[in-house]
Amino acid sequence: MAVASPAVPATDPDITPDTKDWTWVLDEGCPECGFDTRRVARGDIPDVVTANASAWPDVLARPDVAVRARPGVWSPLEYACHVRDVFDIFTRRLRLMLAEEDPLFDNWDQDTTAIEDDYAAQDPTQVAAQLAGAAKGAAAAFAAVPDEAWSRTGRRSDGARFTVESLGRYFVHDPEHHLWDVRGSTAWAPPGRQPPTD
Repeated sequence: MAVASPAVPATDPDITPDTKDWTWVLDEGCPECGFDTRRVARGDIPDVVTANASAWPDVLARPDVAVRARPGVWSPLEYACHVRDVFDIFTRRLRLMLAEEDPLFDNWDQDTTAIEDDYAAQDPTQVAAQLAGAAKGAAAAFAAVPDEAWSRTGRRSDGARFTVESLGRYFVHDPEHHLWDVRGSTAWAPPGRQPPTD
């Protein structure tokens, strides 16, 4: 879900970098994790974040939390570190969109961050607390968006454009997808809503 910076990133030879542009999840359900952002109303975003965060303590309590279960992918611990940082990154992007007119987001390379911050060696107990705090901040930030601000815009350096609403729906797919990566299911289900017909 990251946009690589122009600099040459640090790489982990054992991890396959994610270079896909995931913005398509705004228009269709994810065929991998099953999460459908079209079912997420803007008022649901804080609930999606809160539900997702509530599932990670059990993941981080696993005895094998730091073990990479298969080649090319992060361990549950590394995924949790990433999700914690996603909560922070998107909270900052939201605040930027509310403070500035059509801002350009800073680049963020998730694979470089994983290496530089040594995700694999972080303390699962500390990560659980940090993730919970970051999720609380993200949920509160989206809950406080005024009605008139949901159409404000922001941009990535690759040309992708978002409104506050589409940014929120795009954002919540990431932690839900990674929860599915580590446990095979997502945390949030829409309260009786159906996606739009294609």
